[in-house]
Amino acid sequence: MIIQFKDRKRELKELDDILSKEGFEFIVIYGRRRVGKTELILNATEKTNRIYYLAVGEKNLDRFYDVCINHYPEAAKLKKDWEVLFDFLRKKSDVVIIDEFQNMIKEDSNILHIFQSITDSILKDSNQKLFLLGSSISIITSKLLDYKSPLYGRRTGSIELKPVSFFDMKEFFKDLDTEKLLNIYGFADGIPHYLIKIEGDFWKWLGSELQKHSTFLKDEIEFLMRYEFEDSGTYKLILEAIANGKTKLNEINDFIKLKRTDISPYLRNLIEVRMVKRTVPITENIKSRKGRYYLADNFLQFWFKFIYPNLSSIEEGILDIADIKSRYNQYLGKIFEDVSREFIIRQKKFSKVGSWWHKDKEIDIVALDEQKKEMLFAECKWQDNVDAVKILKELKEKSSHVQWNNNERKERYAIFAKSFKKKIKDVSLFDLKDFEKVFSK
Repeated sequence: MIIQFKDRKRELKELDDILSKEGFEFIVIYGRRRVGKTELILNATEKTNRIYYLAVGEKNLDRFYDVCINHYPEAAKLKKDWEVLFDFLRKKSDVVIIDEFQNMIKEDSNILHIFQSITDSILKDSNQKLFLLGSSISIITSKLLDYKSPLYGRRTGSIELKPVSFFDMKEFFKDLDTEKLLNIYGFADGIPHYLIKIEGDFWKWLGSELQKHSTFLKDEIEFLMRYEFEDSGTYKLILEAIANGKTKLNEINDFIKLKRTDISPYLRNLIEVRMVKRTVPITENIKSRKGRYYLADNFLQFWFKFIYPNLSSIEEGILDIADIKSRYNQYLGKIFEDVSREFIIRQKKFSKVGSWWHKDKEIDIVALDEQKKEMLFAECKWQDNVDAVKILKELKEKSSHVQWNNNERKERYAIFAKSFKKKIKDVSLFDLKDFEKVFSK
């Protein structure tokens, strides 16, 4: 049974356009596990004449052959050969989907050359729509999408499926207010696999889940990391360091205490598989030495902050949900900052949106309109009754240190908070009611 999609309207429209085109289409869909790739493609192709195959670790040709026979019994007369089977399918099916394609690459690296031949000699002039899906981002990007790949230049498109935006979460929880949605988002990010697990009150559900001996929370990250790395030990140490606020290279090094180990290759690999992201001040070049490292999604952050240090207590079933709840508001500060940044991006008034820091000074959000030479400086406070006068004074002082078109720029200011003591001039104040307006669009 296919789970009815509650989101992904843009992606579904894109796939619908592809499916309605004349001619051959070869699309790669990739993204971290749990993000909803399979559900997306099965929903998009539900009304087509399709072949769906989930690749495994071995004997993929035998298994694919059996799938073909299940759909078309006459295929039993065919030779068990990839090219023969695809020549047969191009006249029979509208769509062929191979899920977890990286498993076929692991089994036989020559599969890339075989599919090169299939696309060039068999499918090129057909109306076949071929979709290859992958959860191992490192393998898909290096073996399938890289210019050195035998299949480079053959694909007609690719989709990197990312978590659902915070402002699309009403599709999952229509009756919840912004604060309750942020509590959930801090745990699950916009990852559908986790969102659909939550039933009823979030805190009650989480407390109950942590009491289960079989809870998915114990092993989930280990499971995801094994998908990408043979030895995950050093990678886990790095992720733990970042989750605990160690965002600079030297801070991460000091935390993990591994002598004679250059962690730069590990960080590059973590960035490649979308577990870590590197950011620089908005006014800096991407290669700036001021770069900082952050975990790429909230579920990773939550797990290393609240689950990993308490695995023994969870195993014994004695972890008190009140312990997490008491520290959660502080934890949500950075989450609220990210959501506020997304709020500004959705206004579509600025060409670049990011953050800024220099030495001991930091500004949560800085947005640039490079044509009009306008800057927006914003601070985020996950608190009620915020004193906007005090925050604005500090924000203006810090903004004077930002080097960007200093003599001719126009400056604007904004503050995000749960609520404010009072409204003031010279600054845009956004509270949770303003977020509700974005949800309603």
